[in-house]
Amino acid sequence: MSKPGTRRFLSGVVEGFYGRPWTMEQRTDLFKREQKWGLNTYLYAPKDDYKHRMYWRDLYTAEEAEQLIVLISAAKKHNVEFIYAISPGLDVTFSNPKEVAALKRKLDQVKGFGCSSFSLLFDDIETEMCPADKEAFSSFAHAQVAITNEVYQHLGEPETFLFCPTDYCASFCTPNVSQSSYLNTVGDKLLPGIDILWTGPKVVSHKISVESIDEVSSVLKRAPVIWDNIHANDYDPQRIYLGPFKDRPTELIPKLRGVLTNPNCEFHPNFVAIHTLATWCKASADGGQKDVEMGDEGQDPRYSPEKALHLALTDWLQEFMSTDQPGARPKESSSDESSYIPGPGDNPLYTAEPLTLDDLKLLSDLFYLPYEYGRTARTMLQELDWLIKNSTAASAETDKTAEWRSRLQQFDGMCEAVVQMFNRLSNAPNRRILYDLYDYICDIKSGVGLTRAYVKSLGGGDTPSAQLMTDDPEPWGFRGGLSGELQRMLPGHGNRDLFKHPPMTAVYCVRPYCPEDKGEVQRIFMEMQRAIEGQVPSMSQRLLIGDGLSTGEIPPSPLCGFILEDEMGVCGYALALTNAKAAAAKIQREVSESVFGDFPSLVVTQVLPRVTDPSPARRMIDQLLSSIRRSGSTGVFCELRESDRRMIDFYTKLGSFKTVKMAGLPQDILAMGTSL
Repeated sequence: MSKPGTRRFLSGVVEGFYGRPWTMEQRTDLFKREQKWGLNTYLYAPKDDYKHRMYWRDLYTAEEAEQLIVLISAAKKHNVEFIYAISPGLDVTFSNPKEVAALKRKLDQVKGFGCSSFSLLFDDIETEMCPADKEAFSSFAHAQVAITNEVYQHLGEPETFLFCPTDYCASFCTPNVSQSSYLNTVGDKLLPGIDILWTGPKVVSHKISVESIDEVSSVLKRAPVIWDNIHANDYDPQRIYLGPFKDRPTELIPKLRGVLTNPNCEFHPNFVAIHTLATWCKASADGGQKDVEMGDEGQDPRYSPEKALHLALTDWLQEFMSTDQPGARPKESSSDESSYIPGPGDNPLYTAEPLTLDDLKLLSDLFYLPYEYGRTARTMLQELDWLIKNSTAASAETDKTAEWRSRLQQFDGMCEAVVQMFNRLSNAPNRRILYDLYDYICDIKSGVGLTRAYVKSLGGGDTPSAQLMTDDPEPWGFRGGLSGELQRMLPGHGNRDLFKHPPMTAVYCVRPYCPEDKGEVQRIFMEMQRAIEGQVPSMSQRLLIGDGLSTGEIPPSPLCGFILEDEMGVCGYALALTNAKAAAAKIQREVSESVFGDFPSLVVTQVLPRVTDPSPARRMIDQLLSSIRRSGSTGVFCELRESDRRMIDFYTKLGSFKTVKMAGLPQDILAMGTSL
């Protein structure tokens, strides 16, 4: 195994995301930052640069060549190692000598631009080989290794040559890292001077442990270079990450060949990601001594994410206040003639307060990291959850009323801080940073505004009518789009939310109902009836139209039944009839045609008390309502015994179900319905 300490530790940035590549000006700016902060590497790998990936065979034009020459020269000027990466894996035929020659020709051209470091990437490609390659190579790994070794030797075995495997994280390895035939082939056959990129346990790794790196290093027979996606946001247009580099212990540094961050697509918001990575990397230069100032008690003794973030935000604030670009508003007007002084009765001039470090800390908290929110964001979610759950205290004058109003005031203050942060950001002199952030801060401001109005309404406060939750909201009043609707129809939607109320400890599965579930559904129904009324209703006592569904006497309509399971087994169900008339007639229930006209379908839902988290049941009923809607139904109703307070509370908190007046409804029975 190669010794990681014998060569320079690679630290810096990989431009490896999907989407609009950075401009040449931005890359040059990056080199300046890297030099200033002590980073030394830039890996050129923008996925949507045509000649990097899709048209990798095409040589660069004279104009493109000139740009790359200038860029490579700028990297050298700032002591940054420029690594040119190419991704031929989409359509290369490994066994065709002409393909290998085309790859060599392309890299020779870039070598002529002054580049001396290279990388071959085989990530995010199909693993099935074409017939010609199947004849020539015993496996996909052998094909990749063969072409990589040949190109590496053709280029004169450069000191820095990186290889990105197709199985580039532990979760991709079959059956696991140590037993992966693909990784073992790469480790055995790839020439020892070639370094290997690795993203950690996952594509976007929450934590990277020393043990995991020891394991993969043993298989690869060399220390890996971490391609870190912790700040990458190209997979979700609603997310951006402004938190610190964290959950990678500094003990990793001597065990790695390097760390390159593949950050947000937007260039300017990457200030924090790159700045904090630089602080982390400096822990390797302390000769093994603990940094008393940087390390926190009980945490990494050489690196504190919180302190690194504070350093980064302090420096970033200065950038926000700079005006060295076109279109920026100068801090002071240079012409007395352009100044306007309002008269005594005129509107006062709008004056923007300057952006503060607290504003940037709040911004970072709201857009922190993929697996966690910052402290303020977590507090807002916790307070909102408490205010909604205890909303009855707002008007009931109970012992909790004073606490509810006090916490509402605190929550409102946090919302107001978000609004003021938005205002000050919007007026910061550096418009380039603002424009990269604008969509995100507008979205969070809108979400906070709607939430603020809703919570105030729970306490009886006045709210702007345009922001109230209504059955007919305007498009700007909710997060929409086809992608959102598609996700809300799927069983997994929301189960990766970072905030759980209450915290989820169990794993739940929502699946379609099948006839074999009849006995389990009947068992849950009887168990809940005993808990509610002390007995199971007999045939003469059965008053609810939907009881036949729960006992199995009436099967649910096709595709209109779902089962909720946890680790112990079936724990809930949601069943429906798209046309409830026959079920009503079976128990001789008179229901007016007008009611069936509005609510032709019937739903029954029941969940065992051990399911304390309401979100799995919500997902189950959401899927059921979607199925009923697809059947063509315009509305659905349910009947509930007034003693079943738990399910009444469940339907009420769904928000869409309202009480339905039905003539002839038996005593102690409540009907609720919703339009579809």
